[in-house]
Amino acid sequence: MHRVLPDARRRRLPKLFLLVTALALPLTACGQDLGKSNFARTTVPAAAGTGQVSDGPITDAAVAANVLRTIKPCQFLTKDALGSLGLGTVDADPSPSSIAFDRCSNKVKDPGGKEIRLEFEIGNTLLPRADKTTGQVGGLPLRVNKTDDTSCTVAAMTALNPDLALTLSVTYPGDPCRPGQAVMEAAVQKVHNGPEKYSTPSGTVLTADPCAAADTAAVTAAVPSPKSAPTGLHSCDWKSNGTDPTITVEFLPGLPPLEGDGYSKVDLGGGITGFQKKGTASSSECEVEWQHRPWQGDDVELAQVDYRSYAAQADSDDPCGKAVAVAKNVVTKLPKP
Repeated sequence: MHRVLPDARRRRLPKLFLLVTALALPLTACGQDLGKSNFARTTVPAAAGTGQVSDGPITDAAVAANVLRTIKPCQFLTKDALGSLGLGTVDADPSPSSIAFDRCSNKVKDPGGKEIRLEFEIGNTLLPRADKTTGQVGGLPLRVNKTDDTSCTVAAMTALNPDLALTLSVTYPGDPCRPGQAVMEAAVQKVHNGPEKYSTPSGTVLTADPCAAADTAAVTAAVPSPKSAPTGLHSCDWKSNGTDPTITVEFLPGLPPLEGDGYSKVDLGGGITGFQKKGTASSSECEVEWQHRPWQGDDVELAQVDYRSYAAQADSDDPCGKAVAVAKNVVTKLPKP
């Protein structure tokens, strides 16, 4: 059973769990069976407008990656934002992710008492296919994928090849795509009209391009013939000839890293102490993370380098040696706090 945003307060969350969860989000509903409840379908606003959409590059400056990185995700799911759409009653403030800068969730009860669960993400790469394009929203290509009677993913594309989008995952035992498109239409409008942004103190990784955070030469030692591609606004994969092995560089909020739970200290140079952990699965994997600067409350900005190979054997591959070498290079390229 999955919540809209399975974001329990944990110090570390394995990447494989995050991937499986992200894939499951638009497919899964849980809790009370609301399928037999009465509700007023006519109260849900109609879908965003459709029209001809170019398949060329998206040149809208408001949705450039460097602009989107600093936009707060919860502003699109506040009581005021959702209440103004006439979807129903919003009882709680939105819940920001504790493990991502760009995700937020909330719930709405429609007039019949059915629950609409919403998760908004800025810069998602787990997207509906291009053949799910149904028109445009605010001038951006709109993709809508209704995976079953209660689940829908709505994506406003912000970049193509590689694809990146604002996404809304909706779980609702009504017509989930209708409220999803209504929320997305309002969100895209807000993105174009002065969205709220995070503060960007000197040295923050919030504004850093993860695909520019490592030198190709440093990555090549771990990943032959590396090709990079964003896996979000704050993460990037380098794959060998587009396949295996992979180096991932990621920036995220979280509690300060500590020794224990398989993590041990490692010197990354420049006075930076990292924490490395070798994987225990059949693949060859190692994660290195370190604190970059304070974030909010008890949280800090974290930088991570993850190496994984499904073809190599961990005992002969030295995954931590490769991850640490890349991490040492990343340390030298990050903005100084």
